[in-house]
Amino acid sequence: MRAIMAHFPQAPRPAYDLSTGISPYTYPLRLPDVSVLARLPEEDEEADLQAAAAAAYGLGSPAMVVAGAGSQSLIALLPRLLPAQRVCLLGPTYSGHDQTWHMQGVPVQQVTDPADLPHAARHRGTVCVVCNPNNPDGRLLSADWLHTLADQCAAHGNVLIVDEAFADFEQESVAPLLPHPALLVLRSFGKTYGLPGVRLGFLLASPERAAQARAFLGAWPVGSLGLAAGRQALRDTAWLHAARAQARAAHSRLTRLLDAAGLAHTGQASLFTLVLHPTAPALWRHFCTYGLVTRIFADQPGRLRIGLPPSEAAWSRLENAVQAWATRPVGDAE
Repeated sequence: MRAIMAHFPQAPRPAYDLSTGISPYTYPLRLPDVSVLARLPEEDEEADLQAAAAAAYGLGSPAMVVAGAGSQSLIALLPRLLPAQRVCLLGPTYSGHDQTWHMQGVPVQQVTDPADLPHAARHRGTVCVVCNPNNPDGRLLSADWLHTLADQCAAHGNVLIVDEAFADFEQESVAPLLPHPALLVLRSFGKTYGLPGVRLGFLLASPERAAQARAFLGAWPVGSLGLAAGRQALRDTAWLHAARAQARAAHSRLTRLLDAAGLAHTGQASLFTLVLHPTAPALWRHFCTYGLVTRIFADQPGRLRIGLPPSEAAWSRLENAVQAWATRPVGDAE
């Protein structure tokens, strides 16, 4: 964000980063004593984190939990864990999935219609990948539909990966279906708890696949801070319920603001919405002049993603920016 705002020196400060989709509601973490950083993590601490994650995600056993330094590190592990002849990716979506498989020489077919996935699931050697909710458009598929797709993958010896990085604020998780022979689920800690710097994520799978993944990761995949944060936050269900309600209310506030300005948008994810506009790059620059960094996509020039403002000051800034855009003279900022 600092690099972007360096190009807009006249913009008000502080600048607000609305580009990430990370929750603005930061978990009130009680930091561990610094002495924990002077030793390696203990096995019982790692086991306790697995137990906390299993309970939080509705799993029957901690043996189905693999903890890593952020979900991206676990995405990078998937080609080693799942030999595949091809990947069918429901997109447009988070580019990390496409990049990971391409780097391993596995052909990736991107489809835009969920109805194409059952067809792909019938071809042996296929890994199907779905982000749910999807990033950046917030599309949300039902857990029942994904369950059927997982069964279809299993019937043909294939695998379904469901990336639920933004699922903690929604109601369509497939994690409770585990252990399922064809299903793997990714979960992000930092996005939900507003602590991305902790670098903690989870791969959820059958005990056999989870054990193999842990073996690939090796010893001490999560640092002491991540262990402490995860064990604390994942058990705080009251905080999560409150943050979920806040996010949904804020998302409704954001969509009302966009509606009032005549800005078309889409998505069911609570933590962000996707604006559909033919001059999205111009809208992005307009927001930057107000000290608001949003997200545009080089391969999707008509789209701009906006996350939730973290404070009333940020909301006021966004409201002013949106109103100024809506009332600008025709032809300006195009």
